[in-house]
Amino acid sequence: MNPAEPGERDARAERGRFSEDELLAAIRKVLSGPGPGVVAGPGDDAALVEVGSGHGVLTTDVLVEGVHFERSLTSARDLGSKAIVANVSDVAAMGGSPRYAVVSLAFPRDVEAAWVMELYGGMRAACDEYALSLVGGDLSAGAEVVVSVTVMGEVARGKAVFRSGASASERVVVTGVLGAAAGGLALARARLPSGVLGSDWARELLDAQFRPVARVGEGQTLAQVGATAMMDVSDGLAIDLSRLCAESGVGARVDLARVPVAPALRELAAVAPVDPLGLALSGGEDYELLATLDHHVVERARSRLEERFGVPLADIGEITEGEGLVAVGADGTERPLEPKGWDHFGSR
Repeated sequence: MNPAEPGERDARAERGRFSEDELLAAIRKVLSGPGPGVVAGPGDDAALVEVGSGHGVLTTDVLVEGVHFERSLTSARDLGSKAIVANVSDVAAMGGSPRYAVVSLAFPRDVEAAWVMELYGGMRAACDEYALSLVGGDLSAGAEVVVSVTVMGEVARGKAVFRSGASASERVVVTGVLGAAAGGLALARARLPSGVLGSDWARELLDAQFRPVARVGEGQTLAQVGATAMMDVSDGLAIDLSRLCAESGVGARVDLARVPVAPALRELAAVAPVDPLGLALSGGEDYELLATLDHHVVERARSRLEERFGVPLADIGEITEGEGLVAVGADGTERPLEPKGWDHFGSR
């Protein structure tokens, strides 16, 4: 994210307002710094620590009712699965493999035991899908449902991929398609006729929102072919790319015509007021992988992902010197690309 100008920061501070990235930057200053066994601390999708002959990958995510989900729109089973997938995706973004998970759950007293068991059933199913062991956690009463999952994974020593390794002239690539999850949320909230919701394209969008997939094998493949930087697209392509660039001290040019917009969004746009490209750039929760590669290995990476997983890889732009994101239109015109996306504490 591009830093705010001094005057803007001062004005925001006086109002008690801050963005998520500004708050995280302040918190990083008071967290533990380098220490015995700590390979990488705050700043990436996950921390990296020494564990035996390899490196442990530690990550945690929290899903809060009314912020990340609405109980009226999602089933307990889907919510449990998504809580696991969000964490597994962070491990995937480091090129690692998930191993163990613990979960802390808070919920109001009016929540029935059957709902809680269905939630855990969804978590267990997702853990089985990713060869992950759910080994414990904690329960508490709360004002709303809060699901906090911590996952520990592993990666071979020296093989983890960070956000900070991108260099000028490298290509920016992304797996899969983008915007489907945000489209699924818009579709669920739109309350369209059941005939629309039962269509193939609608089910595709709803699955992307409520039953996402983590790209574990894909992350390992990208690491193997030489990804220099990588992260998952959880808050939106534009804001997440800006974060990767900030950690690497570079900028990027994005060819808008190459951004892999989910085809089903065109169907949604015919029945609801949505902008497909806008959702692809800033919708979030796609859990695809964003990476940088030397241009010589892009085709090799694309072929391996297609052969192994049937997942496409789009080359959407180039890393540049300096700072900031630039969007290149179909006619070649350039404009600043605002790093919009999900920000818990930004203005919205």
